[in-house]
Amino acid sequence: MSEDGRFCEHGGVDWDALTLVLDGAGDSGPARGASTIPMQTVKNLFLWSSRSYVRKGLEIPLALYADLVWSKRRMIEIYLNTAEWGAGIYGAEAAARHYFDKPAAKLSRKEAALLVSALPNPFLRNPAKPGRGQRSIARVIERRERQSGAYVACVFES
Repeated sequence: MSEDGRFCEHGGVDWDALTLVLDGAGDSGPARGASTIPMQTVKNLFLWSSRSYVRKGLEIPLALYADLVWSKRRMIEIYLNTAEWGAGIYGAEAAARHYFDKPAAKLSRKEAALLVSALPNPFLRNPAKPGRGQRSIARVIERRERQSGAYVACVFES
């Protein structure tokens, strides 16, 4: 709901989002990213975290291949277990226990949305102590989740 608005629709790379970001890039580079869940997953597993065009060039073919060999359900599982949610906090389970002192399966919708709202920058955003902007983002994520319907259907297919 937050990191990849077309996860079930693309084959690893959201070419439309990537084109929009590149077309809007200024002299100092893009103002925002266009990484999909598959791109972030392969970055987390195989590449380095600092931004560079070389890394992005490697991410794209790896994401396309990962999307071919893993189901969407497996992809989201790997992503949620490799994402960094803060200094030394890897995976949704560890993040849930760190920020909310409970297993991920016991998170409320609000807590889950707050956790996800931290992902673009978990070093500046704290799910347990969100600022006004982060709370607003979490509410949008919650609303999208309630209205998701077919968006997440691919995650429930085997």
